[in-house]
Amino acid sequence: MRVVIGQGSCGIASGAKKTEAEFRKAIKSAKLKVEVTTTGCVGTCYLEPIVDIYDDKGKMTRYVQVQPEKVKEIVDGHIKGGKPVKELTISADDKKFIDKQTRVVLRHCGLINPEVIEDYLAVGGYEATKKVVTSMTPEEVIEEIKVSGLRGRGGAGFPTWFKWNAAAQNSGKNKYIVCNADEGDPGAFMDRSVLEGDPHSLIEGMIIGGFAMGATEGVIYCRAEYPLAIKRLEIAMEQARKKGFLGKNIFGSNYSFDIRIKAGAGAFVCGEETALIASLEGERGMPRLKPPFPAAKGYWQQPTNINNVETFANVAWIITNGGAAFGAMGTEQSKGTKVFALAGKIKKGGLAEVPMGLTLKDVIYGIGGGIKNDRAFKAVQMGGPSGGCIPASLVETPVTYEDINKTGAIVGSGGMIVMDEDTCMVDMARYFLDFTRKESCGKCNYCRIGTKRMLEILERITNGEGRDGDIELLEELAEKIKDGSMCGLGQTAPNPVLTTIRYFRNEYEDHIYNHTCTAKSCRALISFNITDKCVGCTKCSRGCPVDAIKGEVKKQHVIDQEKCIKCGRCQDNCNFGAIERL
Repeated sequence: MRVVIGQGSCGIASGAKKTEAEFRKAIKSAKLKVEVTTTGCVGTCYLEPIVDIYDDKGKMTRYVQVQPEKVKEIVDGHIKGGKPVKELTISADDKKFIDKQTRVVLRHCGLINPEVIEDYLAVGGYEATKKVVTSMTPEEVIEEIKVSGLRGRGGAGFPTWFKWNAAAQNSGKNKYIVCNADEGDPGAFMDRSVLEGDPHSLIEGMIIGGFAMGATEGVIYCRAEYPLAIKRLEIAMEQARKKGFLGKNIFGSNYSFDIRIKAGAGAFVCGEETALIASLEGERGMPRLKPPFPAAKGYWQQPTNINNVETFANVAWIITNGGAAFGAMGTEQSKGTKVFALAGKIKKGGLAEVPMGLTLKDVIYGIGGGIKNDRAFKAVQMGGPSGGCIPASLVETPVTYEDINKTGAIVGSGGMIVMDEDTCMVDMARYFLDFTRKESCGKCNYCRIGTKRMLEILERITNGEGRDGDIELLEELAEKIKDGSMCGLGQTAPNPVLTTIRYFRNEYEDHIYNHTCTAKSCRALISFNITDKCVGCTKCSRGCPVDAIKGEVKKQHVIDQEKCIKCGRCQDNCNFGAIERL
């Protein structure tokens, strides 16, 4: 029997380390011969900590939300008694979260120990590398990737084979292949989960990509805020070297390749490939003019190819199963699967990998379970700060590069932030613009100053100080910033504003002309009132941080509007629904 505890960042944050310690203690105390081991994120982040118990025949029973106090019951009932504790196992409804997915990138996440290379080898790891370096030519590898239709999963969706081929066609003293693991979109955690749960799939993809373009050195540019990912990558790389999969003469061939890690400082602009290269060279992360493109003159002015984690994680599967098998999934122009991070006001937050072409409704409701507390679905933000808000009226939109682009958003790296009826779309635009304004490198005037001016307008509007003409001014500034910025950060920064104006213009008008927040969310435009439902329990007054609520026991209380800071704590504390938000 074997106990496997999910310990990606989400699992650890939920208490998985304490759960593991309790299992080890209980098993030792009972003098049982049971292996306790680790895996990465399963994807059902909302159910962490997750514990899988495998019997001697390999049958798995999954337990969810396993806090330390539940461990003894599982050990006594299941491990010692041989009967699963059904009330603690995953429900049939929650099983659908995984069962409805098609897993290529996430095929090993939550199933193998990311710190034990033998686990990866047991599921066919490095067989694709062996096939490539011993029996294929670089041209054949590139052709297989071309047949697959794999497009870069970092945001732009550029054909992977084309970038590899461009670097292969250029000559240089050294060639480099770089992995962009500097995942910076708020609410996005796809790459982190692969790095933490299946680091060898990235390493293998980079080896194959390096072989295809003739590179002998790879660099993983990983954000320093991912310490667990970096630790597991370092372990995986060292294990791969000891096995001869990295280093000189891989699998006895003439091909030599090695990888190193560069920890990035968390600059969002370094998601742009020329800014990333500048950072690798020790310079400030600022974009450079193109052409020349990195495939011709990149890292140290040598031919360089850059893809993100998810792109590389597809490569070994494509080589093993054939490009046609990957291309058979998805649509004609958007082939294969895509990993999405479901976050926000959604019942089942986590990672979902699906064939491209499913609708937003399929993902949000079919896999994500719909909206928390069964509230009305309002919009979904796709593509992070570079993307846009797609309204509920377009929920049947297929998730493809082309169809999502038509809405004004982008697929991006795969973040999906779901919003319900209580979300203010003006404030949402303000949030994302505040992010891009802070992350601008400052090289372009339009990006540096224009985003600041747009943010000032949005802040005025959400503070109830909007003016006639503000909407038109936002639109004018947005177009100039898009046209005048050199890199993708500035060119896409206005997208959240433009899409919210496009689909939720009435909310901007309500803020400006009626001085009301449609969602009753913006503090400056709301107030709280105690109705005659109040029974005088005093709970609201006792919980008020500024002592703004007065009243006698068993009598209706009153809020001093001058003192009230509109924190909403009174409404949260009221058990009788006596406090309304106006």
